[in-house]
Amino acid sequence: MAFFGKVLNQQLVLLLLVLVGLIVKKLRILNRESEKAVSSLLVNVLLPCNIIQSFLGEITISAEFVKSCILAILIAACIQIVSVFAGKLLFHRFPQEKQAILRYGLICSNSSFVGMPIAETLYGGVLYTSLFQIPIRFTMWTAGLSLFTNVNKKDAFKKLATHPCIVSIFIGIVLMLTRAELPKFLGDTVYSISKTTVPISMITVGSIMADADVKSLFSKSILYYTAVRLIAFPLLVYGALKLLHTEALLVNIAVIMTAMPAGASTSILAEKYDGDAQYAAQLTFASTLCSIVTIPVISLLFT
Repeated sequence: MAFFGKVLNQQLVLLLLVLVGLIVKKLRILNRESEKAVSSLLVNVLLPCNIIQSFLGEITISAEFVKSCILAILIAACIQIVSVFAGKLLFHRFPQEKQAILRYGLICSNSSFVGMPIAETLYGGVLYTSLFQIPIRFTMWTAGLSLFTNVNKKDAFKKLATHPCIVSIFIGIVLMLTRAELPKFLGDTVYSISKTTVPISMITVGSIMADADVKSLFSKSILYYTAVRLIAFPLLVYGALKLLHTEALLVNIAVIMTAMPAGASTSILAEKYDGDAQYAAQLTFASTLCSIVTIPVISLLFT
């Protein structure tokens, strides 16, 4: 119960931060333009610093550790492959414009803004969750983006290779393997910036959710998606990894990352490519709201 209390407390903290985001958007302290600017700051500065910080410190590099890192990437890759094909199977009966959003929401969860802060709080670091981002980003810019527009393979690879979160992973790996120490002033700066990731990311999520139409939040398709994304999918991952006798920490990380709500980019891409942006915002809002209950329960029972 102590662990459940810890998870529940963390979720309530995140909820309050999300409410702050909702309030500042309603009070027009944040508008659409400033919201985009803060999101850009998160993706390009705060999250990369958070990732680099996860690779610093006293990490014992052993053959077992390297094996676990490779396994984390492979597990994430398998989860993404399943999400691509499962989306086709599970959402085929819905209208085409909703299908794209539902399938993208299964491919791209909010693993960065919500997943990494929660994993950091529960497990004391984001190293494995950082590695999980590689396959997620790959499918986001390939199979995910193709749901809204035609994908140029060259452009998709370029976006993946130059994405700040991916670049920061490789910087962190180099620093970890070489045991290089950053100058104290630089290390302290990276640490300070990384600590702002959780509050600013949650406030940003709340700001984005403020645009959702609350009246239509719980339609059948959204409830169906939410059950798949927040309950069925993580349970499937848990069962598969347990059967394979996977390391406990990797199971925990995989389950938590799979139990995340729809990513904020769902509504961003829908709006950019003339999709049903309102429906995408409702999907993000409803799944994020429900995750406040499901994540503590999943954490207690299956991690």
